[in-house]
Amino acid sequence: MPPDAHLPQLREALLAWFAAHQRPLPWRINYTPYEVWISEVMLQQTQMERGVSYFTRWMARFPDVAALAAASEEEVLRLWEGLGYYSRARHVLAAARLIMEKHKGVFPSGLEDIRALPGVGPYTAGAVASIAFGEKLPCVDANVERVVARVFDLDGPVKQEPAASAVRAWALRLVPEGRAREHNQAMMELGALVCGKKPRCALCPLAAFCVSLHLGIVDQRPVPGKRAAITPIEVVTGVLRHTGRVFVQKRLASGVWGNLWEFPGGRVEPGESPEQAVAREFGEETGFDVAVDRSYGIIRHGYTTYRITLHCFALSLAATTAAATAAEPPAPPILTAASAWRWVTPVELENLAMPAAHRKLADQIFGPGGQSRLPGA
Repeated sequence: MPPDAHLPQLREALLAWFAAHQRPLPWRINYTPYEVWISEVMLQQTQMERGVSYFTRWMARFPDVAALAAASEEEVLRLWEGLGYYSRARHVLAAARLIMEKHKGVFPSGLEDIRALPGVGPYTAGAVASIAFGEKLPCVDANVERVVARVFDLDGPVKQEPAASAVRAWALRLVPEGRAREHNQAMMELGALVCGKKPRCALCPLAAFCVSLHLGIVDQRPVPGKRAAITPIEVVTGVLRHTGRVFVQKRLASGVWGNLWEFPGGRVEPGESPEQAVAREFGEETGFDVAVDRSYGIIRHGYTTYRITLHCFALSLAATTAAATAAEPPAPPILTAASAWRWVTPVELENLAMPAAHRKLADQIFGPGGQSRLPGA
């Protein structure tokens, strides 16, 4: 059954399935523009279960635009910590402040005004306009790309032309008048629950309309694009402690983890051991002459196309320096890779926003109430 000849039946089948099988998600209760917006931003590059947890905590602290706009960047980043892609958090804060200033605290309803908010691209703008305001616009995420590519048998990579334009065109044609909210969520839900990477065609409400299924090539759709090469990186970081405090620095505003607090460190150079690298990097970034006391082990993590091996060390000020016996933690002689520095207690460290790997290291070392978890830490 060619799907383009039966779009009304296809829409009805999809909406009926969604009514019976949609997940009870917290942003599907009131459908406020603010909640829809935050959920869409959070769920980018984030698994649903994790997104729900973060969304619930976020709404408890920032229940509306005004509460978010009044927050500090530090508080917003701390609550976002662990979701990654921290520019999203900075953008939602900037957007909330813009809404308060330009729209008197009322979330804009026009597509162009939504699109003009910091960090809001075509997908997010379309999602908010359609789900919160009912505009007849498609939402095209990876789930929808997969559904469209299979139902209409698109034979090119969906991220590349001409298939990318074909996906958008079909997605728009599918949106029914007056039902954009339900339809767009149904498409995304179908891609997440049924039409996943391993399709469950026997459960699919669109099986009767699916061209690739009838051709027996559903496992070949969507056509995979070229995968980006994975780049391994070996880095080090050091936890410098003195008189009960820990040294941290605030990263420069630009970059992947801009404005987050971290333990200083950097890349291992060719021919260097990790111990040599952490002493060198710490000196280059802070001017401190440090001694490497012990290893805290290795933390492996990744972001975008990078796979990181992070060597973690306990440091102390070198015994040959006057600062080593100072009663108070000294100021760093220089600061070359950060905008600010602090000596903090383990309890104070809990309130600072940090990259996930550095938070993991801090949690590994410090227990509740600032008590060390590791002997000799």
